[in-house]
Order: sequence, then structure tokens, then C-alpha cells
Amino acid sequence: MLDPSQLAALAAVHRRGSFDLAAAELHVTPSAVSQRLKALEEATGTLLLRRGQPCAATPAGLRLIRHHDELVLLEQALARDLPQLSPQPATLRIAVNADSLATWIIPALAATDGFLFDLVIDDQDVSQDWLKRGEVAAAITAHPGPLQGCETLALGALRYRATASPGWLRRWMPEGISAAALTRAPALTYSEKDRLQSRWLAREFGAQAARAGFPTHRLASSHGFVDGCLAGLGWGLNPEPLVAGHLASGALVELRPGTPLDVPLHWQFARLTAPALAPLTAAIRKAAQAVLV
Repeated sequence: MLDPSQLAALAAVHRRGSFDLAAAELHVTPSAVSQRLKALEEATGTLLLRRGQPCAATPAGLRLIRHHDELVLLEQALARDLPQLSPQPATLRIAVNADSLATWIIPALAATDGFLFDLVIDDQDVSQDWLKRGEVAAAITAHPGPLQGCETLALGALRYRATASPGWLRRWMPEGISAAALTRAPALTYSEKDRLQSRWLAREFGAQAARAGFPTHRLASSHGFVDGCLAGLGWGLNPEPLVAGHLASGALVELRPGTPLDVPLHWQFARLTAPALAPLTAAIRKAAQAVLV
């Protein structure tokens, strides 16, 4: 039988990156965290954590962290059937893309009691990797699966519009939108993982236009993307819920009217913990239905 406090110490050090931060989270001393990890490594007979800046779990350590998370969620589900247990809120770590966070998922989290949410923000094209590694209990992902040991629910698609300000268009596209002009005009990109602008360009102007590339600002903020477009900093694919009002007022315009890019999203979670996640799953489906297409 593995010691839950030792598993919690491993998870905390991996996720916070240091013994000091893990100790603060667990309300113990760094020495106590170190002793628990040493005991756990002795009990399992393997290295579970690579010490460094930051500290990171080994593959064996990640497997034990997933086991720890599953135990916490299973106990949470048990407590719903046995209220006399009076459980503390369980920390639930999920991977979410920034645009979902900015547009529709917060109401689902707020409607679900019994959890303290620890959100990992990453692109929808790679968020499934966090679930594969066992670092999160669930993920909003663009991948429909299947993923071994997991359930997948289709949520709908988040609609994006290729938008820019009228001033940006006058400056960079005086003769109208063209593939050649877009290779010179500045765009906005969320991060090196963001492929939305390239996907839209390839669909509208052909693969060669996307391969030609374009100058871009990197701006890791959904609301910052909108502000950047409004200010004429660049053009970008913005979630329709964030720009519908600006499009209606004329503060933003579509580069090509009526050419939305729909990104399908899925809720993916471990099958073992599905009962514990059922309230959140229901809330996520309801929130998604109100916004996604």
C-alpha cells in the first residue's frame, strides 16, 4: 500500500517545480517533502523525480502521480454517496485551450462544486498529450481519440473569424486581400503551436500561400489577440464570441466575409474517474451547447 502523503508530495513537487513551493502547498516543511519522496522512491525501488530547476517526474513518477489523482477523484465520488465523510474539495487538474477559457468554459467550472481547479493552458492540438502523460485528469482537445483508457465526448466547434481593423486593411491591403499581400502584412500568432492562421490561409489561398509564411507578432492572450486586431497591430483568427460585437460595430472586419474556420472540440477524460467527473462533464456539455456550433 502506497502512502497517500508521499504520493501527494511527488505530485506537488512535479507540478510546482520545487520542494519549497510543494511544501507551501502541502503546509509542511521542505525537509518533510524530501523525506516523503525519499521513502516513496525506496518503497518503489526506482527514481521518481529528477531534481533540478524545475524538478520533474520521471515516467515512473508520472504513473504514480496519475494513480494519486485517480485515488483523490475516486474518494471524492465516494463522499457524494457517503456525506458523513465530509471531504475537502479535490484539486482537479485539466488541460484547456486559452480560447475556450476566454469564451465558454468558466461558467461550467463555476457551476461545479467540490473541486479546486488547476488549469493547464495549452493549444487544443496538443492538450491531449497532457492526458496521455497522466499529468491531467481530463482535457479539452481537438483530437477525437480514441485514447486508451479514456472516454471522449464531442462538444461542438469553436468558430473563428479572420479579422483585422479597417485601418490595418487600408495600410496593408489598399488593393484588396491577396496571398501576396498577406506574405508582407503582420499577423498575430498565439504561440509556436498555433496553426489557425496557416490553416485559414491554406484553405482560402492554397497550400503554397501558407508555406510562404507571413510576419507575425506572438501574443499569448486570447483577449490580447482581439485588442491587437482592434489596434491595428495585425490580423488573426479570433473566436467569434469575442469579436461578434466588434464585427457588428465595424471596429473589426473579416478579411474574407463569410469564411469562418470551425475547430471541433472534445472533452476527454479517464474512464476510471468518469463517475467522479460526472457533474463537471454535465456542466461542460451544457456550457458548450450555449456557445459552440
